[in-house]
Amino acid sequence: MKHILLLGAGQSASTLIKYLLALCEQRGWSLAIGDANAQIARAKGKGKARGFAFNVTDNTQLEQEVSQADLVISMLPARFHILVAKACLKLSKHLVTASYVNDEMRGLDDEAKQKGLIFINECGLDPGIDHMSAMKVIDKIREEGNELIGFESFTGGLLAPQSEEDNPWKYKFTWNPRNVVLAGQGVVKFIQEGRYKFIPYHRLFRRTEIVSIPKYGEFEGYANRDSLQYLDVYKLRGIKTLYRGTFRRPGYSRAWNIFVQLGATDDSYQMEGVDKMTHRQFINSFLSYNPHDSVELKLAHYLNLDMEGDVMHKLNWLGIFSDELVGIKEGSPAKILETILRKKWTLTPQDRDMIVMWHKFNYIDKSNSNRETEIHSSMVALGENTVHTAMSKTVGLPLGIASKLVLDGQINARGVLIPIIKELYEPILEELRDFGFDFTESCLLTPAMG
Repeated sequence: MKHILLLGAGQSASTLIKYLLALCEQRGWSLAIGDANAQIARAKGKGKARGFAFNVTDNTQLEQEVSQADLVISMLPARFHILVAKACLKLSKHLVTASYVNDEMRGLDDEAKQKGLIFINECGLDPGIDHMSAMKVIDKIREEGNELIGFESFTGGLLAPQSEEDNPWKYKFTWNPRNVVLAGQGVVKFIQEGRYKFIPYHRLFRRTEIVSIPKYGEFEGYANRDSLQYLDVYKLRGIKTLYRGTFRRPGYSRAWNIFVQLGATDDSYQMEGVDKMTHRQFINSFLSYNPHDSVELKLAHYLNLDMEGDVMHKLNWLGIFSDELVGIKEGSPAKILETILRKKWTLTPQDRDMIVMWHKFNYIDKSNSNRETEIHSSMVALGENTVHTAMSKTVGLPLGIASKLVLDGQINARGVLIPIIKELYEPILEELRDFGFDFTESCLLTPAMG
């Protein structure tokens, strides 16, 4: 009998747990769920899995739990994966996570190989399904002897169309709110037509492009922080265009840029007087002193906004000009902004979320007179409710399927892996199709010159 240990039972783990419970019932396996909140762990186990209070920094407890498992799935915050990985390495246990591979995790590769262990990372949504769906097309292009010259990819966690109607931003938090507030900070790097391009943070949300997805309308994409890291991950050295980004609905970025320009997304210092600060005072703290003009008027003048325009409408809808107390005792501008946004951007029981992913591949078709050809590939996933959200499904199902493959002995590769190899992405994508997550592809020929 196989034993699976799941660490972390937060919102994104709901569909994963549902999958694992069904898998264990089918195979006669067992599941243990550890979380900082024992009540949540037990509730999600539904009496079919052992739920318990877990503290990842308690090394004795960590090693005791890992020692009883055949495979460990870590859904803990990313900074804790390395603690789990080292325990798995010491006790010779396989590991699966959804988070990015960092240098510390990568440094465990040799020892994991020596011990015959599988440490799969980046096997959720983004990173995860994006890797798998992209590599499937890239490998096919290469296997047919063609030359890939461009790759663009966007993913967005958004509201389903029926939940957008009364929300001018057409957006609510569907994953870590802090990451949304801090998105794009630093310098964005990508390649366009053979040229390295860079966008500083203060210009990022004014450099967007529009993509149309059949049946779901238009989306606005802004660039992710560092697309260049995928040059080696996808073996794209020499490619002419490489660009990865995030989807929102049109108009979001221009309005979000107001917070960026004010400095309201800064996380580098703590503000004073937060315990007595209102939403209005928070915004006013970034504006010049003028006893005669309203906060709205000062903001409009400062950032050249139309008082009756779309951006001011979005800001008013958020309640940032209200006299409501922020509601926390201390925090950075980014923390205060996150707290204000949570009041309007938290999913209600009636809300449904949506994941949208879109890839564009440009290649030289060697079998067709070297004509440039373009493939568009898109996937849309809709949430069922606020428990089994589209985010929970697209993060959790790939992790569950990968775990099953490992325990069934279907994976021959060893060491620190991400799902860019066929023995991982083919069976995972195939089973995801059974859950309704399929990619729609269209092929376009670039007009011949002359």
